[in-house]
Amino acid sequence: MSQNASTAVMQRRVEPHDSLDDFPTPPWAVRAFVEHVLLAHLGAQRGERVLEPCCNRGCMAVPLGETFEIRAADIHDYGWPGQQEVRDFLIDYPEDFAPENQPDWVVANPPFRLAADFIEKGLRVSRRGVAVLVRAAFGEGGDRYERLFRENPPTIIAYYVERVPMVRGRYDPQASSATAYIWMVWVHNFERLPPVWIPPCRKLMERPSDMALAGCDAPSGTFSAETPLFDGEAADG
Repeated sequence: MSQNASTAVMQRRVEPHDSLDDFPTPPWAVRAFVEHVLLAHLGAQRGERVLEPCCNRGCMAVPLGETFEIRAADIHDYGWPGQQEVRDFLIDYPEDFAPENQPDWVVANPPFRLAADFIEKGLRVSRRGVAVLVRAAFGEGGDRYERLFRENPPTIIAYYVERVPMVRGRYDPQASSATAYIWMVWVHNFERLPPVWIPPCRKLMERPSDMALAGCDAPSGTFSAETPLFDGEAADG
């Protein structure tokens, strides 16, 4: 098999239609995105509310919780103690609730086949914006162009200089990958920005505690269980 053909095969991450698309995000890649994109270019503020609706085993929610106030949920219970809700973001979450309970941001690594749905729902739910980590190929395709990009392109697209390896069902810092991932971010009432590159920073962003994420406690900056963020309580008027 030629090298080009081999690479093409390696870059396929095809999931069954009903798959949970269980590919945890390396925590260092989340910290890099927060520092070099959300804080540096998009005006995000420490302590803002972030809804992470695909929390999985906490690999994204925990590093987000180092900077923001986190609400962690997922359609499936992966056994991570920090998960606050088992809930389908696309079906079960209301879109009209009191402003004081509204998340500022929706940040997720959604199932690839549902990413457009997550973006559209996130834009309706969030006060500031929505950010999704997707394969670079997400930018291709006529359907997504017509649905997302033609009338409402991302505010910013962020590329990793280093590869972000993901493997099914676990976080493996020794893994390698031929698949490229990017962040697409939509921010309400914000000028469009040119693409940015997240510089090499894995060695600076990795922490020994990351390997224990499957059994760790909830991140310190989480919404309390009593916070009526998703109870459907609508604002007056």
